[in-house]
Amino acid sequence: MKEKKTTEQETYEKAKKRVEELKSFYSHLFVYLAVNAGLFILNILASPRHLWFYWPLIGWGIGLSIHGLSVFGTQKMLGKDWEERKIRELMEKEKK
Repeated sequence: MKEKKTTEQETYEKAKKRVEELKSFYSHLFVYLAVNAGLFILNILASPRHLWFYWPLIGWGIGLSIHGLSVFGTQKMLGKDWEERKIRELMEKEKK
């Protein structure tokens, strides 16, 4: 019975951590969109002949992309689950 509670607790903690990662990414995305929309409007109103708004858009976009990959992309390839599966696999090989 105690082992089941531990497993449920571990599952809950993993799910909670995942939700926090997703929440962090979506917050980052919202701020990125809002700030860059503001910079676009500021650029068009202040100096329409000299467009510069795309530089922060590109730079920050690279950072946002990396954040997105860490949340959605690399989890399956090199995330914590992959580590645990690999450890179990190597332990099974060692037993044989």
